[in-house]
Amino acid sequence: MNEPRHLFPALHAPDAATAGKEALRFGDRTLSYGELAAVAGSLAGRLRGKSRVAVWATPTLETSVAVVAALLAGVPAVPVNPKVGVRELAHIVGDSEPDLVLAAPDVALPAALDALPRLDIEVAAAGDGAPAVEEPDGEAPALIVYTSGTTGAPKGVVLPRRAISSTLDAVADAWQWTESDVLVHALPLFHVHGLILGVLGPLRRGGSVRHLGRFDTQALSAELRAGATMMFGVPTMYHRLAAEVGSDELLSQALGRARLLVSGSAALPVHDHTRITDATGAQVVERYGMTETLMNTSVRAGGARRPGTVGLPLPGVDVRLVDEAGAAIEASDGETVGEVQVRGPNLFTEYLNRPDATAEAFADGWFRTGDMAVRDADGYLRIVGRKATDLIKSGGYKIGAGEIENALLEHPGVAEAAVTGEPDPDLGERVVAWVVASGEPPTAAELADHVAALLSPHKRPRVVHFLESLPRNDMGKLLKRSLGG
Repeated sequence: MNEPRHLFPALHAPDAATAGKEALRFGDRTLSYGELAAVAGSLAGRLRGKSRVAVWATPTLETSVAVVAALLAGVPAVPVNPKVGVRELAHIVGDSEPDLVLAAPDVALPAALDALPRLDIEVAAAGDGAPAVEEPDGEAPALIVYTSGTTGAPKGVVLPRRAISSTLDAVADAWQWTESDVLVHALPLFHVHGLILGVLGPLRRGGSVRHLGRFDTQALSAELRAGATMMFGVPTMYHRLAAEVGSDELLSQALGRARLLVSGSAALPVHDHTRITDATGAQVVERYGMTETLMNTSVRAGGARRPGTVGLPLPGVDVRLVDEAGAAIEASDGETVGEVQVRGPNLFTEYLNRPDATAEAFADGWFRTGDMAVRDADGYLRIVGRKATDLIKSGGYKIGAGEIENALLEHPGVAEAAVTGEPDPDLGERVVAWVVASGEPPTAAELADHVAALLSPHKRPRVVHFLESLPRNDMGKLLKRSLGG
């Protein structure tokens, strides 16, 4: 895949039409391509020569300008979650050693950043037009994004420029994404989903992004009715849409007119797919990626959309399934579970300051994702869970927690569900369900019979726990380690 000289061609010598086109909108604040080129180009000049910069990543114009400026200057940016805890923030700052922190002028920063010089991002500052900065080559680091740290201290994932350009071009091919598209979303900007796909993606295409600040179904509906063509979201957002769309005709019409609804960051339950499609006629597209690999697979805009699948490998990306011995699985039977391994230009370079973790993450040039999947006859992948928490070995069977969760969610008495394994003296592991009830809780036996009837008897939960809510992180991902499974 040929890599254009610039990450954002539309910011370099834009014509009159492009210069006046809206690039970014956050609430009632906007920047055209001409304004963004001037402001980010000016800031890039001030950042040139820095080794790294931290960005206090609030969902604002300022964050977007700061990241674009750093990329124009060829300076790696470290987006920081503004809700980060004191200990984790100290680790990120100590590990990445940024030269300064970029923040919106009205934002109060925590004391842990007091030792860093601060540079306020002025989005109304005068600039000199298109940036006149020679950008580095594709292997140069662009972003350092810290993992969630569920298995230890967060690791800094070093993403090179070619990973960003190749991923954005690959999904553009899959989703038929053009400069005419207007994307709406409310994703956080410290994560690859909201920042790279949700802000840098539209800018690379020469399109527009409208950020809602925080997720609100009515605000989303209004933007889709006002010309937005695409929506990006996570399953918790689509769950809210699924709950409301059947009784809100305006919302149903708005979702139905969208060219593309994309869900990612975790599996979207099949029953939410179904409720949205039944009410709107629209089918949500799922894609599969992670911080270290950016995007790996997706359902294509013009392809078959089957709930529960994440589609085919994207252009330029190699994907394989391997068994416990590391041997490639050739079967495409929809049943044989294997670990997903990936290679291609979309991969990260290293974990910052962690050569041990970097070496451990690869097998003969393939990145070990830790995700478990099955492959259908047509090559579509279905993610069934994480190797560490979602692969349950029970009675000689390998069971993916994800398919049991989807089955549980088809029961009318289940609002949310998580499935884990726990030791069993006879089975090796037994299936455990953690359920948030919808109304009167069903009995454990009823849920076990429900799963056995839909799937098979050996996949039924042997234990059921009822909870008020399931633990989740900022992206809506389930924190299964908090369940004790």
